[in-house]
Amino acid sequence: MLERAIWTICYILLAPLLGGFLSGLERKVGARMQGRKGPSVWQSFRDVKKLFSKKSQQVNGGQMFLVISYFFFVVVTGTLIFAGYDLLLAFFTLTTASMFLVAAGSCTHSPYSLIGANREMIQMMAYEPMVLLTAVGFYLACGDFDVQSIATAGGWLPIVKLPGVFIGFMFILTIKLRKSPFDISTSHHAHQEIVKGITTEMSGPMLGIFEISEWYEKVFLTAIVGLFFVNGSPLSYVVAVVVMFLAFFIEILIDNSCARLSWEQMLKSSWFATIVFGGINIVVLQILK
Repeated sequence: MLERAIWTICYILLAPLLGGFLSGLERKVGARMQGRKGPSVWQSFRDVKKLFSKKSQQVNGGQMFLVISYFFFVVVTGTLIFAGYDLLLAFFTLTTASMFLVAAGSCTHSPYSLIGANREMIQMMAYEPMVLLTAVGFYLACGDFDVQSIATAGGWLPIVKLPGVFIGFMFILTIKLRKSPFDISTSHHAHQEIVKGITTEMSGPMLGIFEISEWYEKVFLTAIVGLFFVNGSPLSYVVAVVVMFLAFFIEILIDNSCARLSWEQMLKSSWFATIVFGGINIVVLQILK
């Protein structure tokens, strides 16, 4: 219990620092890919600090509550993962967080925010099947949903048994991080036709809370990528960290080299990846078990 408590405290305190740094690094690397100098890697922290210094403006009185609820469940999701609790429960908690975000976008009268909320629901339909298959895959490969048990299982690395699940998860990770070509509900770039989509009516501290939530989410989603490469040995953790940074770089590369797809294309391609990579991997693993 003490170890879990330490991991919980470390995640709550350090995840926004790491997530903010990764967001700044992402903007810097993305700018370099486009031939620009780009902002400082600390610019994300400055932007959020400025947001919290502004006066709070709410279109709907309940919107702040919904955004705070989204923040709370995102933090709980990461806590469950880093403290080594049930992976399936963590994924269900993440879904709950997403529903609060959809509600926050839907409670305004802005057509842009409402369109963004509808598209966020479509994104959930696209990535949720693969998220559930990821949890099932870890259970079949390691015999447990418990993250701590998975990370210390010994034997083969989970990636050996779950190559298809890993590919499928990497595919939907682009959707979950709202990267191009799947940034249909809201975008980190200025090219989206509905401006900022689901976050259109968020400003000041409310938008700052949303940004910090994204930092927390970025950290634990990247950690799940690393979970495919740990088996309890010290060397496996080194490999996991390297793979996490490679995955992070690949996401930036995809984001800066792909044109945005329509929601129909996103839905079809994600379900195709889920069935072909995740589904077949699960079936083969179950047969060989």
